Amino acid sequence: MARQINKLTARSVAALSKPGRHSDGGGLYLVVEPKGAKRWVFLFRWSGKLKEMGFGGVSAVSLANAREKAATARKVLDAGRNPIEVRKAAASEEAARITFGTFADQLVDDIKSGFRNEKHRWQWKHTLEVYAAKLREVPLDEVSTEKVLEVLQPLWQSKQETASRLRGRIERVLDAAKAKGLRSGENPARWRGHLDALLPSRKKLQRGHHPAMPYAEVPAFIQELRERSAVAALMMEFAILSASRTGEVVGAKWSEIDRKARVWTVPPERMKAGKEHRVPLGPRALEILATVEPLRAEGDYVFPGPRKGKPFSNMAMLALLKKRMERPDITVHGFRSSFRDWAGECTSFPREVAEAALAHVVGDEVERAYRRGDALEKRRNLMLAWEEFITSANTDDKVVPLRVAGD
Repeated sequence: MARQINKLTARSVAALSKPGRHSDGGGLYLVVEPKGAKRWVFLFRWSGKLKEMGFGGVSAVSLANAREKAATARKVLDAGRNPIEVRKAAASEEAARITFGTFADQLVDDIKSGFRNEKHRWQWKHTLEVYAAKLREVPLDEVSTEKVLEVLQPLWQSKQETASRLRGRIERVLDAAKAKGLRSGENPARWRGHLDALLPSRKKLQRGHHPAMPYAEVPAFIQELRERSAVAALMMEFAILSASRTGEVVGAKWSEIDRKARVWTVPPERMKAGKEHRVPLGPRALEILATVEPLRAEGDYVFPGPRKGKPFSNMAMLALLKKRMERPDITVHGFRSSFRDWAGECTSFPREVAEAALAHVVGDEVERAYRRGDALEKRRNLMLAWEEFITSANTDDKVVPLRVAGD
């Protein structure tokens, strides 16, 4: 007797809500889960046992598509083969043709809308291209724990923050490959219960914090910094005055500066949180801008680098610290910690104002919804107090003649 097929319709698929299996005939069933999710399965017997072959959820697989998959599975059965095993073999063959590098590049492109900004996308692409270079030509289903360790171990002691992020990105790539049926088994880049037994934990090496100068020493450091006339020195002082991150200052453009309103507006794409940040500018910050204004003819960057039309490298200020000022014990980013410690210990400004000055996200979603402003004027008073504190040893100093490069 011929089997009845095509029992369901697109309308009935959408309307069915009773949990359980609903037959379309020919072994194809719509499964409705207790919580309402719907998926397609193909049921068949193999070696006397009932087997279930999944075709995916109704949101991704239409009724017509599910019927095509079921028809193909029936043909495989009629040929005396197990359709599940045939599908696995086909997936293995496809995985053997797709390398880690090819799939990683495609994944970065697929998820790019979820990145905070273009820099975040670049970081993903760069780490997977440069630091995971040894994995790029490896077929997806051949990426093993040994191969992952071969990539991570050279970085783990010297660049642990980079290595940790790279590990997470490799894990994400391999998880995505498994979700698409291009590999199986455990993820060799998984940390908990796997790589954590093979690599030293982060707390025994670096903690990821940036070495910071005690805030009481900052005024003397500013005095020493002002003895230098290089653009990098002025850029660093501007960064300290504004408690900004290196990338925000290096990429600062004149189009972002409103000297009349005494505000520097950093666009979302250059902010870590992906949200516009307004920075109040005090007298010394404005004085620095006036000092570098003659260089404006070289382009829109406030602090133009040695190459015309290009900004400084993110390493320029760090090089000034370590090589010229012989201060390898601190970092530019660490001055944000100096500022935060000073604000908490030496002022009565609310914590929320100090955190907002650092462009940190404060509070839960509800609290942030009620506090929609950025407390610019409150932050202006805080930043003026910070400027007064760190320039207290320099009130009689004058701006020295500017030199574009060198020291």
